[in-house]
Amino acid sequence: MVSDFVRGVDRRRLLGWGGLGAAGVVAGASLAGAQPGYAEEGRRAGADPVPADARPGGAYDRYVAKLAADGRFSGVVLLSYRGRTVLSRSYGMADKERGVAHHEGVAFSLSSAGKPFGAVAVLQLVQEGKVRLSDPVGTHLTGLAKDVAEQVTVHHLLSGTSGLDVPDEDVRRIFRSRGEVHAYYEQRARQAKLVGVPGVPDTDHEEAEVTLSALIVEAVSGRSYWEYVQENVFARCGMTGSGFFTRPQWLTDAHIAHPYMKLADGSVVDAVRNLDKSSPDPSVAGKNPGRAFIDAPGDGGFATAPDLVRFAHALGDGTVLDRPWADVLTAAKTPHGPASFGAYGIPVSIVGGQWMYQRAGGNPGVGANWDIYPDTGWVGVILSNGDGVPLPEMIGQEMQAITGALADGGSGG
Repeated sequence: MVSDFVRGVDRRRLLGWGGLGAAGVVAGASLAGAQPGYAEEGRRAGADPVPADARPGGAYDRYVAKLAADGRFSGVVLLSYRGRTVLSRSYGMADKERGVAHHEGVAFSLSSAGKPFGAVAVLQLVQEGKVRLSDPVGTHLTGLAKDVAEQVTVHHLLSGTSGLDVPDEDVRRIFRSRGEVHAYYEQRARQAKLVGVPGVPDTDHEEAEVTLSALIVEAVSGRSYWEYVQENVFARCGMTGSGFFTRPQWLTDAHIAHPYMKLADGSVVDAVRNLDKSSPDPSVAGKNPGRAFIDAPGDGGFATAPDLVRFAHALGDGTVLDRPWADVLTAAKTPHGPASFGAYGIPVSIVGGQWMYQRAGGNPGVGANWDIYPDTGWVGVILSNGDGVPLPEMIGQEMQAITGALADGGSGG
């Protein structure tokens, strides 16, 4: 059973820069007596490296089925081992109004789980010699405060150590075009102020970092961020079901899951069809993801579960980054907890004696998480389109099924 520590992770910390790692599901968790990865253990014992808990009918499969039966999960889960799907399950409806059920081909809003695409895009330009990680942001962008332009580097943006902050976002604004979205977030990024010390970890001011990173991609490549990532990440990975879809596409494309948001009176509405409604959840109060015409530069996007597995493999096989630069992406940069670290847009942790790369995201009616275990070849994906999904708990159960390690926040060692 996953510990109460995992269950207690609050939604605000889940959605922050560090994802579940910073929240403690993995990172702050003490994995006392951490076990070797299944690949190593299986070789020694001559056993099948696929643990029983991760197989169809195993503990994780039964756990997710129970959540769905209790009305606590609607979406898709997928476990892949060395490129082979071990478990794939779909529950609930992608679009209740049109009677579209979930399946592997349904694309879900990723929220913050899509931010690593931007980090990959920047590193592609670094790999090509067009950007240096040590470049101050003023090397590529104009219109910034002098101290921001001169003291904050590309490395600071990618590592979440910029010290930047922007004014509170107008979460009730309804956007009507791509241009309006871009202009709004570009203006906010150019108003960023230095409120901390560059180089010191601070996960509270992420928006300026991801937007400025996206603007650098645009300034150097001459393409919009959305076009660049579509061509240089999604297309190269074979992520044919993924993209930065607009609200009109969300409303008309049957393969995009609609977010079902719970209101203060307990009723549930399709957020994208009810732009006048807002979430009462204190961590996302006033928000409705459908109000965005398209996700802000550097953020979000939509993906299917198999596409996220393709992205995971592309990080390791040279498809999107040469291997040394893929290692730069995921190398531990800043400590977040006893066994977790910040990398470039991806929290990384040591779990059960092996590395785990992970990114979570959420919004009203949106929950997403993907985990990569590079040492053993496992990838886990959880995508949901309803409120009340116990995402931290699900990640803990997935982690236990794959690694055999039980998250436990007790000893802090």
